[in-house]
Amino acid sequence: MYALKLILRNATRHRLRTALTVLGLTIAVLAYGLLYTVVDAWYAGAAAASNARLVTRNAISLVFPLPLAYENRIRGVEGVTMVARSNWFGGIYRDPKNFFAQFAVSDNYLDLYPELVITPQARADYRRDRKGCLIGRQLATQYGFKVGDVIPLKGTIYPGTWDFVVRGIMEGRDESTITRQLVFHWEYLNETIRKTTKRNVDQVGVYVVGIDDPDKGATVSRNIDAVFKNSLAETLTETEQAFQLGFVAMSNQIISAIRVVSYVVILIILAVMANAMAMSARERTVEYATLKALGFGPAFLSALVFGESLAICAIGGGIGMLATPPAAVVFQHATGGVFPIFKVSHETMLLQAACAFVIALSAAIVPAVQASRVRIVEGLRAIG
Repeated sequence: MYALKLILRNATRHRLRTALTVLGLTIAVLAYGLLYTVVDAWYAGAAAASNARLVTRNAISLVFPLPLAYENRIRGVEGVTMVARSNWFGGIYRDPKNFFAQFAVSDNYLDLYPELVITPQARADYRRDRKGCLIGRQLATQYGFKVGDVIPLKGTIYPGTWDFVVRGIMEGRDESTITRQLVFHWEYLNETIRKTTKRNVDQVGVYVVGIDDPDKGATVSRNIDAVFKNSLAETLTETEQAFQLGFVAMSNQIISAIRVVSYVVILIILAVMANAMAMSARERTVEYATLKALGFGPAFLSALVFGESLAICAIGGGIGMLATPPAAVVFQHATGGVFPIFKVSHETMLLQAACAFVIALSAAIVPAVQASRVRIVEGLRAIG
């Protein structure tokens, strides 16, 4: 108990320096948590992908579509239970900054996505309306869309202004489900193209394939691609997770830079903390010598230094950890919902605690060794 009181008194002796050190630790731990949450958000789509779904696309690039005739041939491959069509629309809602995913899909598309929950009535209304669309809850919340609203989209890939009527809102099965997308009828898109440009008619961006056994995903993928080998439009079939990770891989350098920055922040605050502890140790040379003269050993002096460092880091790190979840909410709103899922994970919180603990130990090592090696005569001589 006496040692604890001494540690707390030492930590609060220079209140301004301690307060600034705690503030620096708080900011560093908070920044580290937010940066790691950004990385987690980048992988959120891939993490939520199902291993019971495959994606078949053009082997050259996603830019090139596949013929509609491929659908029946894919359905005939052993292990395939369902095939749905999906085309990326890429329309602009009022301003290019208002980016969100838009897909023209076949009517059986939602059967492959049980994590997207919609009422039977809404789905029936959607099927009856050729211009109807379904939107995710996150999208509806962000823009204030409600059932019956008309959403005008200016086509980029498909020219013209397209008006879609909201017929239902898709809820997520749980918090990990991304619901920031809009889907509408693939047939409506295809019919409109046939009447206007007549280009890209009966063309499909990707086929989403349901399989009966997730463990046979690799085999089914190879069999699908074998069907179209040496054709004019060869295919590449992969799991939905691998397909999502392909997009993430395009940003690998950005993600690596974020990781590096997060560790640089920790290294900087480690240097600050180490300097603060070194200053404290130098100022207490006489006190350490006096304690030694009174019979306290080197281990006790080292414990005082480590205890002070741990106390300061516990306060700063704790405040930073507590501030991370509300800061994440503010960050998500400030970025306009770019990350549909931006939640601080338990792993991130543990990493923050581990960083604070490592900083505390690392910053105290040298001062603790110096304190334990103080000679009584030399220490007392430093009075003058």
